[in-house]
Amino acid sequence: RFTLNVFIGFLPAVVLALAFGKLIQAHLFTPMVVATTFILGGFVILWAERRPNAVVRVHSVDDMTPMDALKVGLAQCLAMVPGTSRSGATIIGGMLLGLSRKAATDFSFFLAMPTLIGAGVYSLYKQRHLLSTADIPLFAVGLLFSFISAWFCVRWLLRYISSNSFVPFAWYRIVFGIIVLV
Repeated sequence: RFTLNVFIGFLPAVVLALAFGKLIQAHLFTPMVVATTFILGGFVILWAERRPNAVVRVHSVDDMTPMDALKVGLAQCLAMVPGTSRSGATIIGGMLLGLSRKAATDFSFFLAMPTLIGAGVYSLYKQRHLLSTADIPLFAVGLLFSFISAWFCVRWLLRYISSNSFVPFAWYRIVFGIIVLV
């Protein structure tokens, strides 16, 4: 069921990226859009963190239904807009949809794997004419060290996020967005 939920959560991003990826790249990659999205995202995080009486229906990723996974997958699609954090969209989206902070964080992490790998493979495929076999060792070393550093960072980050507020991150987003606008 968990694997099915990750697959269901992954599908909306695939469909929307294939349908609208070129339009998004052509029209939304501007400093104004990024700055505005940073600011709006910060306010959404503040609102989500300060909601009174937030109802938690799902305490573990094992308790998620396919509909929960689909809804979090749709929230992940917001990250196609430049300046929107993929993990922020899925974690905050999950919390707004009734997942506990820990369940939302865990599912976001697992949902990142097929999403980021798929996006990377698709980008490599699209740019394959720029690559040569001489690039393979460079990619291998980069992947190895990225994996090792991500392993340590993600372990710490998952523990931190699952038990701490996103309020400092929200204020960072708002201030950074204002700086970019200025």
